Amino acid sequence: MVWRRISGGRGGGRRKGGGVTLTNETVYDAVRAVRDPELQRDLISLRMLAATTVDGDSVSVELTAPYYGYASRKQLEEQLTEAIRAAGAREVAFEWSVSVPAWEGDDQHPAIGGVKNIIAVASNKGGVGKSTVATNLAVALAAEGASVGLVDADATGPNLPTMFGLPAGFQAQSEQGLHPVERHGVRVISLGFLLPAGAPVVWRGPMIGSAIRQLLHDVEWGDIDYLLVDLPPGTSDASMSMAQEAPIAGAVVVSTPQQVALEDASKAVTMFEKLNVPVFGIVENMSWFITPDTGQRVEIFGHGGARDAADDLEIDFLGEVPLATEVRAGGDEGRPIVAFEPDNPAATAFTEIAATVARKAAASALLQAPTVPAPTPAPPAPAPAAPGKPKSII
Repeated sequence: MVWRRISGGRGGGRRKGGGVTLTNETVYDAVRAVRDPELQRDLISLRMLAATTVDGDSVSVELTAPYYGYASRKQLEEQLTEAIRAAGAREVAFEWSVSVPAWEGDDQHPAIGGVKNIIAVASNKGGVGKSTVATNLAVALAAEGASVGLVDADATGPNLPTMFGLPAGFQAQSEQGLHPVERHGVRVISLGFLLPAGAPVVWRGPMIGSAIRQLLHDVEWGDIDYLLVDLPPGTSDASMSMAQEAPIAGAVVVSTPQQVALEDASKAVTMFEKLNVPVFGIVENMSWFITPDTGQRVEIFGHGGARDAADDLEIDFLGEVPLATEVRAGGDEGRPIVAFEPDNPAATAFTEIAATVARKAAASALLQAPTVPAPTPAPPAPAPAAPGKPKSII
């Protein structure tokens, strides 16, 4: 929702030493001059200013953060307080809410009802911990308060049931068919919910593309801020089908520091560029290891290669995650480290990367088209209609 008016209050206060009346209009002008520390745009065009109320020389400001865990809250409050006091206020109070903006993309890709942002997690090489990264990013986003879904798009090698502690094939006899299951605040779906343990999936490309389409569009997701898609390794059918079937807000590419993995990560970045999918950046997984007996840091696969690759490709480096036995054990036991050991250095790294991804998704959505604020306050726009009910479940 774009607020075009600073609502509430009738003005009536005055500057401490003069006769200038403090009104909503003067507060509006003061706020409009302040830029968001992260996106470097005014709060009106970013839709972050919800309302103000003036009561004498006291001002209450309602702000809308564009993502959960908004990191610049304190800094922005300090900037606004200074600007509003300069306009004549003595006291300034703030009230915050969160509204995650939606990536609209273009009209060439069918939207998914209720889903605001679709984020791909990919790598051209297997064995780099892509599913582990996808799982923990999803759990970290949900832990902050976002509504999150996670699709296991690896039709021939689904791993997410294990990552979330769900038995293989447990929905095979379900009257509902294949449907999302919530774990740790994340709505998860995988073809592994239908397959017995060890059962192979021998499909050609068109069948994989059809499965991706159904997992995205024929599932009743409800209202979702972020739908993460855990893609299989490679640059072929699954990735192409996903890019064609839905508006992708951005991609997160996972790599290890070793040269072979970096070469494949570069191919994944190039693939997304050819598919016109924005790349949020690269994550370096298994970046280093701390020996449990001596506490020595050992860079088993090298270190810093993903950061150098990001520089060469002119994309962002999202962060590095250490190699930890707790992460491996958590994946095998269905206990994501972000949920069960949030203070572990690996969990902290995942949480920080998730915040960066959320910020980049918000920036993409808010800056995807120019927003021209109204020159004078106007009534707020009506609330958007609820999205239509998605298609029936698989």
